[in-house]
Amino acid sequence: MLKKIKETAEYIQKQVNSKPEIGIILGTGLGGIVNEINIKHSIPYENIPNFPVSTVEGHQGKLIFGELNGKSLVAMQGRFHYYEGYSLDEVTFPVRVLKFLGVKTLLVSNASGGVNPNFEIGDMMFITDHINLLPNPLIGKNHSELGPRFPDMSEAYDKRLIKEASKIARHHNLKYQKGVYASVSGPTYETPAEYKYIYNLGADAVGMSTVPEIIVARHMGITCFAVSVISDLGVEGQIVEISHQEVIDAVRQIEPKIIILIKELIAVI
Repeated sequence: MLKKIKETAEYIQKQVNSKPEIGIILGTGLGGIVNEINIKHSIPYENIPNFPVSTVEGHQGKLIFGELNGKSLVAMQGRFHYYEGYSLDEVTFPVRVLKFLGVKTLLVSNASGGVNPNFEIGDMMFITDHINLLPNPLIGKNHSELGPRFPDMSEAYDKRLIKEASKIARHHNLKYQKGVYASVSGPTYETPAEYKYIYNLGADAVGMSTVPEIIVARHMGITCFAVSVISDLGVEGQIVEISHQEVIDAVRQIEPKIIILIKELIAVI
């Protein structure tokens, strides 16, 4: 794996001649922030050696290099999921590559189902912690060049960035929540019993991504911030049939608020 990571990073560096310090992973329906970036280079995933290819609607499948608020960054316009049939090594491979490209801070977004009865559709939730209900992406041989065998996860999500995001949200009168995100395999949406189980575990929202990426990023010493858009509710008495298109539509309603948040957060990193 280490050889492939270096090979991919070297290929990309030759194409873009850039060393971004900030990485962004754009979740379902949240690709619009790319329009705010002063784009220098764009590489389709299928052109990148060893890279997976996104197969999910709402995930464009491009690596975008450019500047935003004076900061050099790389944005993943589309991510990979365990339910697509990829191994967790493959799902998190791009995060490994981002580290080798120079990324020190990772900003992640996703869409999720809210299981906290105080949440509403359209809320932003700053993730303060997670519950991993997937296999751990670090299972297997550990490469000391990537990180320690037993990485600490006591602060997977950076407290300073959460504090800054909260300030930004209050300044712009943007409603936000803070909470714990549970990651499941999908691709089925949860049953009412599963929603109840996940809430009883201590989660506030549930989704099918993010946690493997955060674990791998922290393994390599990357500082992380993640925001989740509550696109549907898994609260008893409020559970209704949901489709992927409805999730995309719900996220797009709040996307302008996410863009404000990410743009201003980048400025203070």
